Amino acid sequence: MSYRVLADVVMTFHLLFLAFVVFGGFLTWRWPKVWFVHAPLALYGLTTVTFGLICPLTPIEHDLRRRAGQEGLEPTGFIDTYIEGLIYPADQTILARWLAFAVIVVSWAGLAVKLRRRRERAVVRESGRLRAESRRPGRRLRPGLRSNPSTLVVVGEFEEFGYEIHQH
Repeated sequence: MSYRVLADVVMTFHLLFLAFVVFGGFLTWRWPKVWFVHAPLALYGLTTVTFGLICPLTPIEHDLRRRAGQEGLEPTGFIDTYIEGLIYPADQTILARWLAFAVIVVSWAGLAVKLRRRRERAVVRESGRLRAESRRPGRRLRPGLRSNPSTLVVVGEFEEFGYEIHQH
């Protein structure tokens, strides 16, 4: 494989990595476990931008481009070479960084809302199941749940939602 192809592979991976850092939080809306990959990578991206660190992919691509006889990357790195001036004007770098940060925050806030709604729906579904199970008076349903002929009171994990379920 030629150095140019390898450099293009590294560049493509680098671009996909940056896209995931900025927009990957939206994937967590569908697959919440992706957050455990996205969070550390987003924090890494924040750290590299805040402290001016160089991503390890940048010198690798630069070296491969030079070996292929091409001009290497700008001295300031991947973003300045490929993104700045193309995606946003060069004089708007700070605004672009804040917008990327805002996109990450919005995606994580959306995840929090979706998880909370999912949890509340689970409580409502569970309450319907408990109502059906509570028809046998005095039966011990599950740890933390007690029933009698007239009322089923939810104790424990459901208290945080403030639910008290009554038998009809």
